[in-house]
Amino acid sequence: MRQMSYVNLTRFVQTLLDRKDRMSMAVGLEVRVPFCDHRLVEYVFNTPWEMKSFDGREKSLLRAATKDLLPESIVQRVKSPYPTTQDPAYELGLRASLHEVLADPSSPVLPLLDNAATRALLERPVGDMSAQYDRSGLEMALGLNSWLSAYDIELSL
Repeated sequence: MRQMSYVNLTRFVQTLLDRKDRMSMAVGLEVRVPFCDHRLVEYVFNTPWEMKSFDGREKSLLRAATKDLLPESIVQRVKSPYPTTQDPAYELGLRASLHEVLADPSSPVLPLLDNAATRALLERPVGDMSAQYDRSGLEMALGLNSWLSAYDIELSL
């Protein structure tokens, strides 16, 4: 876990911080990232993993440190990976959009989709929380279709 944390800090977090900087500066907004203070990161990085996940959940130390400062609903909420949402309404909106793409025979992405697998995904029930791996495929298909349409690209397979 220490090696994974190191890779995350030295690779993925850099991408997130760069994205945060670009998006915030594009609208003249100064954004602070208090949990990225180098002293806090160094301290927590060197904390044994067993202490970081002492209650079997992610961010155990942070939850314990803030439990008397934050409402219980915040302390106990399920982690939502950046930049995504677990709101099932978002996934339902993605599914509706993909249904429209599938219904349009001129959709440029159709030759790239496995029709049976796509329909199976669309028919699967949505739970109380939307799973990222379900949404990512929907987002990718819709994004690719938009890109192919915007640049008037035709595929010949």
